[in-house]
Amino acid sequence: MKVFDRRQKVYEDYVYILDYLPFGYGYPVRGRKEAARGPIAQAVGEKYFMLLELAPIPGFELKVGERVPLLKDLEGQLLRVTRRLTYDELTANAKAELPEIVRLIVVQREPEFVEFFNTAEPLTTRMHSLELLPGIGKRMLWKILEERKRKPFESFKDIYDRVKIDPVKIITDRILEELQTEQRHYIFVKPPPRTKVEREEL
Repeated sequence: MKVFDRRQKVYEDYVYILDYLPFGYGYPVRGRKEAARGPIAQAVGEKYFMLLELAPIPGFELKVGERVPLLKDLEGQLLRVTRRLTYDELTANAKAELPEIVRLIVVQREPEFVEFFNTAEPLTTRMHSLELLPGIGKRMLWKILEERKRKPFESFKDIYDRVKIDPVKIITDRILEELQTEQRHYIFVKPPPRTKVEREEL
């Protein structure tokens, strides 16, 4: 895993449902004065952790926590991605579900995140990408680097046993940070596009 380039285009193949509103009543839609009328779902992507708004076809019901492919069947599209969401646009239910679903994804993608611990590189001469993880200071950084040089990590348990940190919690917390607030560096979440004001300040 490398730090994301904000301009990089990526797409989610699978999402986990965070909230499902069968009729969309009372759900504000950006740029519209009236609430949406059709069914709406909020979801998080499995690979890039993008927060997405989905419009399922009538009769295609979704359950919170369900893993759903963003594919087409023989009769047409089951789900349409209508827009990308910010964390603040999530419903209260979606926000409540997000931490546990992110943790679930991290556990299921264990080999990839273990590989991150084995191959993460410095961002600058003074900052290592591992230091972006909550609780990883200079002392812990050197311990991780020494251990992986001696022998690559093989699992989350191996990381815990050898350096005494909980990699699942640390990675989950970092993903949630990247989803909730603007970051200088994104390592797990596809960053949102810059606003017009941010582009002008560059």
